[in-house]
Formats: sequence, structure tokens, C-alpha cells
Amino acid sequence: METDRRLPSPDDLLILLTVARLGRFNAVAETLGTTHTTISRRIVALEKQLGGRTLSRTPRGWELTALGAEAVRAAEAIEESLGNLRCTLARDADPLAGLVRISTVDGFGAEFVTPALVRLQAEHPRISVEMFSATRKVSQNRSGVDLEVVVGHTDVSTAQSIPLGHYVLRLYAAPGYLQRHGIPQTAEELSGHGFVSYVESALLVEELGHRSTGLPDPRSTFQATSIFAQVEAVRREAGIGLLPNFMVAGREGFEPVLATEFERRLPIWAVARPEALRSPRVQAVVAAIQAEAAARQDLLAS
Repeated sequence: METDRRLPSPDDLLILLTVARLGRFNAVAETLGTTHTTISRRIVALEKQLGGRTLSRTPRGWELTALGAEAVRAAEAIEESLGNLRCTLARDADPLAGLVRISTVDGFGAEFVTPALVRLQAEHPRISVEMFSATRKVSQNRSGVDLEVVVGHTDVSTAQSIPLGHYVLRLYAAPGYLQRHGIPQTAEELSGHGFVSYVESALLVEELGHRSTGLPDPRSTFQATSIFAQVEAVRREAGIGLLPNFMVAGREGFEPVLATEFERRLPIWAVARPEALRSPRVQAVVAAIQAEAAARQDLLAS
């Protein structure tokens, strides 16, 4: 007589939940401190217990099947129960604990994401944060993060995009540079100046670079992959820079150039898989970043 199928292992269900959030076995293995082979083996064991496939490979990484989605809902219930138990054992009423990994454009990450998360940690000290600086479009293949903060248009159907504001780029120069080289009155006059911006060959968000602006080729360029290096280069009179308004507007040492003639406005998004957004930790992080952006919307909209 055939026996009933054994219930799936809670550990394997939690591994599946992590795969659903991160999308790649390597990222899951790194997060859980194990190996790609072990993750693969545990998923195979889980699928044997459930009697079907839980994951489907796509160009964007692993995606849940219908059976996998049902299993993930059970895993989320297990995760919530374990979190409640952890709080009870620790005599801590705060259910927010654990690691959240975030990828963000570096300037916005420093000016908005960092203060938001520092305040969140002060309120919920059991949350840990890993923040990676990356100026890129939203990943088609998960890179081992729970949440991505990206600039530009998003085109990933398997993730949810949450608007945060606008990344406004304008032209700035140091007063000393303008005194020595003159103030351009038209876009055409920029061809006689040095220009500071991202390294075009390494830029994944084309709208942040000089080539996409329609501005004339400059006399010389200073290109850097770090927005902080670009800001410093402009401050030290390397040329006219294409800089985020929120980083330099109103700061001493930066004068707007062609303020009424040129502006680039790009949307900023927080992007995550639906499975990640159901995590209380990720929800808290998103809410904290949204609150920070809303409180300083004058810098993101002007």
C-alpha cells in the first residue's frame, strides 16, 4: 500500500523562498553560507517531496512555477512564525531582524538611502544592511540583492517598481573655472570647454552620460565611474559637469551653467520581486527610503 507523501522539509521551503527572492543559486548560496551544489540538491529534494517542479529557468534567473508559488506561501508562514518565536525567546517585541541587501546608484545611495537606513536601524537594531553601489538599469538577472534602487525606465515584468522621485541632472562648474574660461551662453559654446561626466564605455544607464545629451563634443573630458569623483573634479575646476541637482544645488563652489536651457530628468525607482516585497524587513526598508525621498522631494523635483 502506497504511503502518503511526506511533508516537505521546512529548511528546504525556506531555501526555496530565498531563491524566489534572489533568483540565482549562487546568490542564495552566498547568503546562506553554503554552496551552489547544496542549494541545487535541496531544491531537487523539495521537488521530489512535492511531486513537481517549483522553479523554471528563464533568462532573468529562476522563476516560480504555480507549485513553487504555493510552496513559497507556506515558506513565508514558516518564516513569520520563526520570527515571532525569535522575538519571544529574545523577549524582544520587534519582529524586524535579519539581513537586507540593497543595490543603489551611489549618489542617491549616499544622500537618501543611507540616512533612511541608519534611522531604520536605530528603530530596529536587529536589522542588518549590505548596500552595494551600482549605476545600472534594473537587473534582468538577479544579482543577489533584495532591493534595487535604479535610475531610468524599468522593463522587467517579473518585478515591482516603486517610484521614489526624479534624478535631475544639470550643468555645473566651479566659479574659478568660469572666471578663467568664460561662461557659455549657448549649448554650442560648450565645445570650447572641458566636460566632466561618467565613463561612457562603462556606463549602463546611457542617459547619465554626455553622448545622450545632444550637447556638442567638448574640448576635453574628465570621465569617472564614481559620481563623487565627478563632483570633486568639477569643484577642482576640471570643467563643466553633468551632475545630479540634489548633490550640488546651493552648495558653495558650484555655479549652474545654461540653467534655463538644459536639464535631464530621469525617474528613480525601488525595484524588487514580489516575494522580496512580502518580507517585513524589505517592506520596512522600502518605507524608510520612500519617507526620506518624500521629506526631501524639493531636491528630487527641482
